[in-house]
Amino acid sequence: MTLRIAMWSGPRNISTAMMRAWENRDDCAISDEPLYAHYLAHTGLDHPVREEVIAAGDADWRSVVDALLGPAPGNAPVWYQKHMTHHLLPHIDHGWIAQLRNVLLIRDPREVVASYIKSRATVTAEDIGLPQQVALYDELSAAGAAPPIIDAGDFLRAPEAHLRALCEWLGIAFSDRMLHWPRGPRASDGIWAPHWYAHVWESTGFEAPVAHEVVLPAEAAVVAETCRPHYERLHALRMAVAD
Repeated sequence: MTLRIAMWSGPRNISTAMMRAWENRDDCAISDEPLYAHYLAHTGLDHPVREEVIAAGDADWRSVVDALLGPAPGNAPVWYQKHMTHHLLPHIDHGWIAQLRNVLLIRDPREVVASYIKSRATVTAEDIGLPQQVALYDELSAAGAAPPIIDAGDFLRAPEAHLRALCEWLGIAFSDRMLHWPRGPRASDGIWAPHWYAHVWESTGFEAPVAHEVVLPAEAAVVAETCRPHYERLHALRMAVAD
């Protein structure tokens, strides 16, 4: 039986670095945002290399789901699936999600918005995925499978402790290989990687957070504050580990 891990994040989180950590295990396959092509095709949004993303991916969410529940790449015993919560468009049935081991990855919305608007001119609450994360948490909790929540800021202060706790929850052994990885791109990176992954390509491990002031334009600040109650609710339920 393959262990299928679905990490549900918003954009401009540590989701790509987290994917690096899992891919660096010797027992793990990864999938990078498999619902992205459907999201772009259905919404018509203008993202970097939009047409290339759609052409390279699968724009039919049903066949994407079939693949995610099918054999793991290379028959790997562990399959880490990096998902963006905002890719779960309202018309997508959620019945399949219960067949995965689900985890939520959150980040302070001011930090997310500040990073997001460096690459895109505008941002909405739905773009950064926090409302969708709350809805997914409530849905899974109502079904008796409340997912653990990892806060990016907490995680970066104690990555090993968080990864050990997460591996224990999943019932698998922690590997030291998850803490460091080779610099550079991967064949498994989405075709959009040159536009979003530059910092991760230069990384070789998780970097400790650096305190800094976040200054947002007025409209972006409104979006961050709109998402604040969603973040605070999930933050209160986050995984707590000893440093």
